[in-house]
Amino acid sequence: MTDSTATAPILTVMTVNIHKGFTVFNRKFMLPELRDAVRKVGADVVFLQEVLGTHEEPGSKVTGWPETPHYEFLADQIWPQFAYGRNVVYPKGDHGNALMSKFPIVLEKNHDVSIAGPEKRGLLHCVLRVPGQPLDVHAICVHLGLAEAHRHQQMQLLCEVVRNEVPENAPLIVAGDFNDWRRRADAILWAGAGLREVFVTAYGEPARTFPARFPFLCLDRIYVRNASVHLPVVLPRRPWAHLSDHAPLAAEIHL
Repeated sequence: MTDSTATAPILTVMTVNIHKGFTVFNRKFMLPELRDAVRKVGADVVFLQEVLGTHEEPGSKVTGWPETPHYEFLADQIWPQFAYGRNVVYPKGDHGNALMSKFPIVLEKNHDVSIAGPEKRGLLHCVLRVPGQPLDVHAICVHLGLAEAHRHQQMQLLCEVVRNEVPENAPLIVAGDFNDWRRRADAILWAGAGLREVFVTAYGEPARTFPARFPFLCLDRIYVRNASVHLPVVLPRRPWAHLSDHAPLAAEIHL
């Protein structure tokens, strides 16, 4: 290990699709329990997908429903900085991607990458100011479409965002739900943006994350550029399998 590596800033990241705070098939509202589980991970930066923003309470049968947007409820007292990218709007509210950070978010921008049709998707790009890091860290929270043709276009748009908005020498973390069950993302994102997937780098293949109870599809990813990773992990089935239909990922990122 070189001296520069030994003194390089380290941050822990996690990503999880929280399914609007409900279990599979919307049977039970689990956001308070999910908040406790997210906090126990101790991540510095948390990438969230399918997060409710403005909303109406869905009725008296739902206990634990917060008055604030769900990303504010999750971030309360732990992550002083948060950003939200609204992707889907409906009569009683909206949902999208969110990012919670222990470091200042100095810039945020939500990119609409929806393709023609009912699916609305976005890329939430945040710039973080990390103490001890001379260059700002760029973080992009991703939720791509279900159709392969749409995902291909959305990954090309992601590469455009990286080329246009992220300096070539800046640390970059891209994480979220890619819905990439056919494993096409790695080649596209490497060629178009120089991104490396952390599980592929560490173990030779992406992590299996869906469905959380018995995962066999590799839908969720963490990619980096100008950074290295140490021991990326899929978080354990207990308690996560009953909190979301996606298993969360976590990794220690060395800048």
